[in-house]
Amino acid sequence: MFSFSEQNNLFGRRCVWVNGPVIVGAGPSGLAISACLRDQGIPFVVIERSDCIASLWQKRTYDRLKLHLPKKFCQLPKIPFPEEYPEYPTKKQFITYLENYAKKFDIRPQFNECVQSAKYDEACKLWRVKTVSTAGSVRSETEYICQMLVVATGENAEGVVPEIEGLQDFSGEVIHAKDYKSGEKFQGKKVLVVGCGNSGMEVSLDLSNHNAKPSMVIRNSVHVLPREMFGKSTFDLAMMLMKWLPLWIVDKLLLLFAWFIIGNIQSYGIKRPSLGPLTLKNHHGKTPVLDIGALEKIRSGDITVVPGIKKFTGKTVELVNGDILNIDSVVLATGYFSNVPFWLHESEFFAENGFPKTPFPNGWKGKGGLYAAGFTRRGLAGASADAMKISKDIGKEWKAELKQKKQKVPTHRRCISTF
Repeated sequence: MFSFSEQNNLFGRRCVWVNGPVIVGAGPSGLAISACLRDQGIPFVVIERSDCIASLWQKRTYDRLKLHLPKKFCQLPKIPFPEEYPEYPTKKQFITYLENYAKKFDIRPQFNECVQSAKYDEACKLWRVKTVSTAGSVRSETEYICQMLVVATGENAEGVVPEIEGLQDFSGEVIHAKDYKSGEKFQGKKVLVVGCGNSGMEVSLDLSNHNAKPSMVIRNSVHVLPREMFGKSTFDLAMMLMKWLPLWIVDKLLLLFAWFIIGNIQSYGIKRPSLGPLTLKNHHGKTPVLDIGALEKIRSGDITVVPGIKKFTGKTVELVNGDILNIDSVVLATGYFSNVPFWLHESEFFAENGFPKTPFPNGWKGKGGLYAAGFTRRGLAGASADAMKISKDIGKEWKAELKQKKQKVPTHRRCISTF
């Protein structure tokens, strides 16, 4: 897969020349690119900080999670989901699909290696990717040197923890949604769920199903749509309508259909944004909530909707409307952020928020062999589209080098500083 050109020093460091791209991240984006490269016979290295592929799915998602969109919109390049899988595969089924995918294309990431920095060496025209091993008690460092770098760490690398007065002094349990698995241990408890996106809605639903007493904080406006309309997935229906109608009309139709199916959600304390659901997604990347049962629980009173938080005190929370609630636990369904700015020393292609500056669909390629996969805010379909574009571009460059028979590796190696 790759060749070593290394020397170890007293500190256990090693230098590795990679004959192909280095891919940072072994989630769906990294796997999709790897499969497409393998299909072309192009060598690569995948670096993963965890000890497994798709660590977000395996370790930082709740048990009841299913794909929000039909499986045909979530499959990776080259291999579809098994026919026997349901329309909305479960978390376990999706992980099995990814594991079989990696096995099929012989994708073997370098696990337990956390990237500390990645920087383009202008003098040598090469990327230097420095990692630290996260396995075992002995710290070991590696510097990978390559001509192409693919950033595939994704949009949801780290959980957002908001700054709320008194939260650090709250005497009950506080966890982020990424650490929430099931509502079983919260049975009979009063739980405040902060956030009303898909995660917040589903966590609240799961808590209610386990006989907890969830209150869900809805501070801002949000679009809630039924997952299916007229026997068809809402997403599928929207894609079909957009083939014939402009975006603003499709937005109007979706909201009209939603009103007929789920009624006026503002009566439950849920305000809709002024922009339509698809327009809001395209312009601001904010995904509408696809309801799978939380609204019914809100109607019945099993899930209580509350406004924004003013402060926490002991085991109580004061809301912006003056109400005070006694609560046992807090689940922060407050979203995720990209960790790219913490390790990638580059500011021309990536913005401070860890996303490419160039908007979709052109934010997949930078300069100097830099690529970004899975930052489209369009889920697995966007990740697959990125993977195909990136692998095609890398394949083009790879074939051009082979055709010209340029012996670049020895030249570049003279630029490498060994330890």
